[in-house]
Amino acid sequence: MDALDYLLSLPRFSDQGQAAYRPGLERMEALLAAMGAPHRAYPCVHIAGTNGKGSTASLLAAIARAAGYRVGLHTSPHLWHVGERMRIDGLPAPTTWLEKAVARCRSLFEQVQPSFFEATVALSFLYFAEQQVDLAVVEVGLGGRLDATNVVQPRLAVITSIGLDHTDILGETIEAIAREKAGIIKPGVPVLTGATQPEALAIIRETATRQQAPLHELWEEVYLEQIEPDVAGMRLTVCTPVRRYDGLEVGLVGRHQAVNALLALRAAELTLPEVLDDPRPIRQGLREVRQLSGLRGRFDVLQTRPLIVADVAHNPDGLAAVLETIDALHPPGTGRRCAIWSALRDKDAPTMAVQLVRAGFSVYVVALKSPRAWSAVELVALVQQAGGHVPGVGTVADGWRLLQARMAADDLLLITGSHQVVSALPPVLWQKASTAGIGWCG
Repeated sequence: MDALDYLLSLPRFSDQGQAAYRPGLERMEALLAAMGAPHRAYPCVHIAGTNGKGSTASLLAAIARAAGYRVGLHTSPHLWHVGERMRIDGLPAPTTWLEKAVARCRSLFEQVQPSFFEATVALSFLYFAEQQVDLAVVEVGLGGRLDATNVVQPRLAVITSIGLDHTDILGETIEAIAREKAGIIKPGVPVLTGATQPEALAIIRETATRQQAPLHELWEEVYLEQIEPDVAGMRLTVCTPVRRYDGLEVGLVGRHQAVNALLALRAAELTLPEVLDDPRPIRQGLREVRQLSGLRGRFDVLQTRPLIVADVAHNPDGLAAVLETIDALHPPGTGRRCAIWSALRDKDAPTMAVQLVRAGFSVYVVALKSPRAWSAVELVALVQQAGGHVPGVGTVADGWRLLQARMAADDLLLITGSHQVVSALPPVLWQKASTAGIGWCG
């Protein structure tokens, strides 16, 4: 078994779900101690949250890069290749480096028995240290308190939002989930949050007070005066404790991404001295986030006529944000709406099916190969119970071939439900987006 095959053979949450979830930091501490504590070699920002943490991390990384930093960015899951989880200046770790690093660490992995996620987090930290990054932006995988990334001692902790997801692991209430997310708050380390629910804020405030961590609540410090969306992004007018920003261009689409942009902006003001005197890195980073960070799968507009959008939204809150954005760009009645959709077993597929049907979508159901996925039969039943039409069942490529042949210029196709759905899109779509200069490809 070669190095990458060995890495991919470790217990993976994407395949095994809770059976592969190994809470606790003992294995991470053992791995990193044997590696020479690479996570201590650079400052970092640690980002948790139910939705928005990947986008916020990418936006902050893009701002830091525009400010002249060499930036490591750890996110998960990946779409196509595991190297995407560990990017420096927007570029995934080279396969050659990854193969050699796994080969070097294999005996350590066999001794410690980490999960796939734990191993990739450790490899990310090692890669960033060896490549001498100036800053690492680290996205939490699941929860926060017991997540493998929670070994870092950050310059700033960020909690984007709190919602009901992974309730089988994190708890079934907003309070329980907030307590897990707030577990990334460290003694004396400032924390920034975009959470809005009173019960979530109460937990975050209580934890920050106990840890003597200065708390910055986004909506107490930042005022969004104006938002102007379009198919390529949006323009914001914002006031912060540092300055007023007129006409900030953000290269992501949707009101939910406006919130993520404000979190990244305020995080930059709290961690990057360069932006206090010069707003240009913030402007460039937000505008060029896809190119500077390598962000993919967040309302990627792959084609405009007909409108084809790919988004990895995988829970009701995430899907609601996508559907709100679609309504702004493609109002109901503009044309037919179709979706290619699937969901993993630990996600609230019944609610998502209702959301899609109520938004006017016919839903092509994808049969994912993952043992964690809802079956096609179950998903078809959910759509039909919601009163929706299912034009077919099959792979993502099957759905694409069927639906694109039927689409008129004013129609809309949404590909969504999980990273596994988006990653299975035909490569020609991403190539077309690159050629047209839209989507994440620059």
